Amino acid sequence: MIRIKTFIVGGDSESSSYSNVDHFVGVRDIRNFISDDTFFKSKMNICEQCGYHLKMSSSDRIELSIDPGTWDPMDDDMVSLDPIEFHSEEEPYKKSGSMGSVVGEKITRLIEYATNKFLPLILVCASGGARMQEGSLSLMQMAKISSALYDYQSNQKLFYVSILTSPTTGGVTASFGMLGDIIIAEPNAYIAFAGKRVIEQTLNKAVPEGSQASEYLFHKGLFDPIVPRNPLKGVLSELFQLHAFFPLNKIQSSRVLS
Repeated sequence: MIRIKTFIVGGDSESSSYSNVDHFVGVRDIRNFISDDTFFKSKMNICEQCGYHLKMSSSDRIELSIDPGTWDPMDDDMVSLDPIEFHSEEEPYKKSGSMGSVVGEKITRLIEYATNKFLPLILVCASGGARMQEGSLSLMQMAKISSALYDYQSNQKLFYVSILTSPTTGGVTASFGMLGDIIIAEPNAYIAFAGKRVIEQTLNKAVPEGSQASEYLFHKGLFDPIVPRNPLKGVLSELFQLHAFFPLNKIQSSRVLS
């Protein structure tokens, strides 16, 4: 059996143009689609009529990706503080969907754990980027995680799969989101460095429609396959089986298998 450690980087998009609600408003009655959470969960949060992939909670993604009863959380007692005393009434600090010190530390510890145990690694990205409310403390997480990944991938020759969901933006895109040995994107995922709103307000230029969607970026060679949620678990299984047959490091890869 191949043992895998999975971590979810959760958050909300900084751009409302790719939210669940905006997808349905003006298309059909939203009440028919969001009133039954159980129904949506049974459909993996995918619209049956158009195939649109709505956002998922981290717990739902864990359930989608791994076998029941095999989830073993790490460092779940770590919580965000307010190191630079950032205050905002419009956007509560602790509810921002972004990468701060806690996320950076958790991911770094996870990578170090996988390195020590010779385990393959999956990171599922869903984040608005580095947390501006922590200033340079959040920006340094990009380098810290990337450094841990360098040891994991280049020195230990272990296998890392990055899964980009909507949204994947900012510092996550600029660091570990794009460092996977295999990079998978969900259909119609919003993937960018600077968000649509930031670009348009800064440069006073319109961002072409669809230019930050996974399908457009796939044709530009930004990542590997686009994989819908339905077959994702099977695709991951095949990737790890293939990696077991053609390991980057044969000695260490044998220890991954139990």
